[in-house]
Amino acid sequence: MAAQPVSRMLRRVLRSSVRSCSSGAPVTQPHPGEPSQPAVEVPSGRRRFLREHAAPFSAFLTDSFGRRHSYLRISLTEKCNLRCQYCMPEDGVPLTPKADLLTTEEILTLARLFVKEGVDKIRLTGGEPLIRPDVVDIVAQLHQLEGLRTIGITTNGISLARLLPQLQKAGLSAINISLDTLVPAKFEFIVRRKGFRKVMEGIHKAIELGYSPVKVNCVVMRGLNEDELPDFVALTEGLPLDVRFIEYMPFDGNKWNFRKMVSYKEMLDTLRQQWPELEKLPEEESSTAKAFKIPGFRGRVSFITSMSEHFCGTCNRLRITADGNLKVCLFGNSEVSLRDHLRAGASEEELLSVIGAAVGRKKRQHAGMFSISQMKNRPMILIGG
Repeated sequence: MAAQPVSRMLRRVLRSSVRSCSSGAPVTQPHPGEPSQPAVEVPSGRRRFLREHAAPFSAFLTDSFGRRHSYLRISLTEKCNLRCQYCMPEDGVPLTPKADLLTTEEILTLARLFVKEGVDKIRLTGGEPLIRPDVVDIVAQLHQLEGLRTIGITTNGISLARLLPQLQKAGLSAINISLDTLVPAKFEFIVRRKGFRKVMEGIHKAIELGYSPVKVNCVVMRGLNEDELPDFVALTEGLPLDVRFIEYMPFDGNKWNFRKMVSYKEMLDTLRQQWPELEKLPEEESSTAKAFKIPGFRGRVSFITSMSEHFCGTCNRLRITADGNLKVCLFGNSEVSLRDHLRAGASEEELLSVIGAAVGRKKRQHAGMFSISQMKNRPMILIGG
């Protein structure tokens, strides 16, 4: 499918979804030359408070290589309403009993502790985080934490159009939407469910409400969707999207194979054949993405190169799974249960000691794609993608 017809197709989908959105308002876009407005602004009083009360970064969140971990990903649930091939085994996964999952109060207790120690960005993940009934309340309570600058969410987009107005009001400031194809039939094949139009409506709603950029995560798999790379890039011409191409990564049950992985350099070469003017943008500190832009396009394109060019040296991320385990590396199989320590009545100092010991054991870099593919780890859905 050619890039331009797909771009027109998505615009038709987005326009048609306007009629089904509760606001009924068209997509609002700034005039050329006008800066995009952030979805959620930090009040000036809070900014002043953060400047005046900035504390030295926590030793508990600093590893032996000097990496400061200021970004925490929290999985709200193991459940999902899709069954993506690269994320979940075909026959599903055994779910943790509800009593063994973190409660809302436990999530907020841990979040408060990490923010107090220097975390300034929290991303809520799953499973699919929007199926958790109290997700809006969790965002609202996180938004009250002094020092927390960014609250993001990674979603499959199925429920996004319905919930985003409430989430934005609660304080949600960043959105990542998973979308691996622009072909509805292929969408159903990849995720083993219907829902393509709902995801498109979610993208529309995020643009309408002023999120810029709206990040679209696309896992690229050879023989499945690598032919759609130009079609995704074409979307960034008129829409404030950051399309992020992610190298296919090995996790338990996803039948990873090196031959299915399309490397960053191969993807870049493919795109430069059509857009030789593609230019690299400066990389932000601790960024996982290599960002590019086509001059004159409104959005941009990024590459997550976990397999071919790892970014372990600047990693600032920690993860808490839905059952309360702290993972200091996405690809590591070492975990420590913060839930068990919480429920045993551990003090704040004792929790920090456990966290600090885990962070201190973090390795310089992951083991490499071939070793990772042989290691025992959780399926992606049980980690919190």
